[in-house]
Amino acid sequence: MKLVLTGDAYLYQLLYMYDDRFAKMFKVKAHLDTEVDSTDDNLKQGACVMSKFCIDQGLRHVTNDGVARVLEHSMEITGDREKLTLKLADISDLLKEANYYAGLENAEHINSGHVQKAVEEKRFRASLYEEKVQELVKKDIFWVETDGYKVGQVNGLSVLLTGDHEFGKPNRITATVSLGKGGVVDIDREAKLSGNIHTKGVMILSSYLRERFAHNKPLSLSASLCFEQSYGMVEGDSASSTELYVLLSAISDVPIYQGIAVTGSVSQKGEIQPIGGVNRKIEGFFDICQHKGLTGKQGVLIPEKNVKNLMLKREVVEAVEKGLFHIYPVSAVEEGIEILTGMEAGQIQEDGTYPEDTVYRKVDDKLRQMAEMEKEFGKTKEEEESKEEEENAE
Repeated sequence: MKLVLTGDAYLYQLLYMYDDRFAKMFKVKAHLDTEVDSTDDNLKQGACVMSKFCIDQGLRHVTNDGVARVLEHSMEITGDREKLTLKLADISDLLKEANYYAGLENAEHINSGHVQKAVEEKRFRASLYEEKVQELVKKDIFWVETDGYKVGQVNGLSVLLTGDHEFGKPNRITATVSLGKGGVVDIDREAKLSGNIHTKGVMILSSYLRERFAHNKPLSLSASLCFEQSYGMVEGDSASSTELYVLLSAISDVPIYQGIAVTGSVSQKGEIQPIGGVNRKIEGFFDICQHKGLTGKQGVLIPEKNVKNLMLKREVVEAVEKGLFHIYPVSAVEEGIEILTGMEAGQIQEDGTYPEDTVYRKVDDKLRQMAEMEKEFGKTKEEEESKEEEENAE
């Protein structure tokens, strides 16, 4: 007798670790991937699988444009236009529902419109929580600004998961700066509402500031960062670049355009690193901008390496084609701060300073001023203490 056991990789690891008989009974392990490269051969095989499924299930056959839309949806499931999903049960369910809508129209075949209808209806059935969150944002209960300039404020993007449905939600992130030795403080972390990965992202900000601005002076800075109106755990480092931008704005007193939301993690060297859920994040902010009115200047800042993952809904694509909405891929912090502020970031010169009228020059000047104030304050305090000791001695 041959016994084959299928299951989740996590359960496999648990059984392997805690049941000594498991490894002896199941000696052959095979990992099955949930996605495959979207090569020409795999696209053709995907079309053949659809045809066979329609025959086996007694469904209408799918037109060429319908097949293309199903394959496109397969890429949407993976979140990568270079991959196709191997979750064939999801594809079969989609075809069954598309066949139903084709039947309502007495159509001979399933076309792209029927497939799109099935995709939209499935999303609608699972999106109640998303609608409630969007409603709160649109009523300004969850405060998100999509126009104007603000110092020390920017829109970050997060993804919320509700079972089999995920959606993007904008978050207002603010920063305040003062003289001191506290460094960068994350309010969410202090309130124990921040996970380890998010805390790591905030710590990277301090490293970046030291490398760029502490080469010729000490940092005398106390700054606080906060996800406004966040009532749950904040996890992940996909907002670390967003927090760095808002911190630079608060230090330099240079305002940030509120119509551009930001996502992407940052390295100690200022590189913008790829993140997950980029499509849902873009679509979530687009919906808010569309409700409040598209100005032609709004958009989203994303990591350049996430461009290949873009599989956006048609509504967003059409707005981008018309110039009503923009997607800015960036690879470094300097590129992002220039787009957000409209001011050149500035490259360090041979004398250790930054060029005039740049964001980094304003940051550098402010940090130097704060360091001098800290030094003067320390001298004054020492003089007062010395004078007090002399008086006590007399």
